[in-house]
Amino acid sequence: MNKRKFLARATAGLTTLAAASLLSFTALAADTIKIGTVAPKTGPLAGGSLVSQWPNVDLWVHEVNERGGLKMKEGQKKIELIAYDDKTNPTEHIKAVQRLATQDKVDFIIAPYGTGFNIAAAPIYSKYGYPQIAVTSVTDQIGELTERFPSLFFTLGDTTSFVAGLKDVLVKLKDSGEINNKIAMVNVADAFGIELADVARPLLQEAGFELVYDKSYPLGTPDLSPIIKGAKATEADSFIAWSYPPDTFGLTEQAVIENYDVKVFYTAVATAFPAYAGKFGSKIENVLGAGGVNPDTDEMKAYRARHEEVTGKAPDYWASANTYASLQILEAAIEGVGEVDREAVTNYIKSNTFDTIMGPINFDDQNSNRFWTVGQWQEGVFRGVVSSNIEGAVDVKLKDGWN
Repeated sequence: MNKRKFLARATAGLTTLAAASLLSFTALAADTIKIGTVAPKTGPLAGGSLVSQWPNVDLWVHEVNERGGLKMKEGQKKIELIAYDDKTNPTEHIKAVQRLATQDKVDFIIAPYGTGFNIAAAPIYSKYGYPQIAVTSVTDQIGELTERFPSLFFTLGDTTSFVAGLKDVLVKLKDSGEINNKIAMVNVADAFGIELADVARPLLQEAGFELVYDKSYPLGTPDLSPIIKGAKATEADSFIAWSYPPDTFGLTEQAVIENYDVKVFYTAVATAFPAYAGKFGSKIENVLGAGGVNPDTDEMKAYRARHEEVTGKAPDYWASANTYASLQILEAAIEGVGEVDREAVTNYIKSNTFDTIMGPINFDDQNSNRFWTVGQWQEGVFRGVVSSNIEGAVDVKLKDGWN
C-alpha cells in the first residue's frame, strides 16, 4: 500500500470514528432532560433554601433517575440537573436564569426560593415559557401576577389567608379569656414580611386587638435584642414576628436570653426547621410558627424517611413537603405531556389534579387551595394547627415560659 492510499484510508477511518462519537454523544444528550435550578447557597436566605429547597431537589432527581428517568413518548429520560447559587441576590438570580435558558438551554427550571425572588423573577420565567410553581411564596398579588404571567402557579395561598389563620387562633384564645387583646408585632423589611405586616394590621385591629408594638428591621440584622426588649416592655400577651430564617433564630434566642414570657410566641419561616428544635430543645414547646404538616399520614412518614435516607438530613415540617409536592406536580405534568413542550406542560398543570405527599392538589386560576397556615411545636414535633382543606390539625396550646 502506497503512502497516499494509507493516508486516505486513515482519514476515512478517523472521520467515521468522529461521526460515531458525535452520534453517540447526541444519543446520550437525547436520553436526558435538562432541568435547571437557581436558589441561595450563600447569603441571608441560604439557611432556608439549604433546608427546604436544595435537599428536596436532590431527593427528587435521585428518585426519578433511580426509576429510570421521566417517562416520555420516546422512552424514559434521566434528569441532568444544572444548578446555580444566586447568593440571595435577585440580580444574580435573573442572570442565572438567563444563562440556563440561553446557554445551557435547559428544558425546565425549578421555581426560586422565597416570596421576593419568585415575584422578581416571574417576568424572565414567563419570557422563556418556563412553568414556575412558586412553592415558597405567600402574597396577595396572586390574581394580578397570574394574569400577567400565565405559567406562574402558587401553592401556599395568599397573604390574607396566611394572616387570617393566625388571627383565628388569637381570637379564639382572646374570646376564651386566655390572652389579653394586646399584641407586639415585628416584621423583616422584605417583600414577605412587609406584605404580611401590612395585611395583619387591619385584620387584627378589626378583630379587637391593639398593636402596642409595631416595628420592622432589615433582613440580616445581626442584633435583634432591641426588638425583643421593646416588645417585652409592653403588656402584650402575644408576640408575632413575620420573620425569615436568620431572624426567626435570632428573635427566639433573644427571647430566651431576656426571658420574654408571653402566652403566644409566633415566628414565621424556619420555625418548622429541625435545626430550630436542635438549637433550642424543649424551650420551644408550644411556640407557634408558619406552616405545618400532618406528620402522621403514611405518605408523610414515607417521604420523611426517604428524605433522611437519601440526603442525610431531616426535612422541615412545612416548606420541605410543599417543595417536594411541587416537584411531583412538575414530574406528573411532564410525563402527562410526554415531550419537552413547556406550553403544553403549563396547560397540563392548569387542568389536572395531582397526587402528592400533601394529598390531591389542583389549581384554580393557577392557585392551590390546599395548604397549612399555622403550626405549633408540641412534644418535639411541629404540627399543623390551622389549614386550608387539609385534615389533621391539632388544638393550640399556650406558651408557658422557656424552660
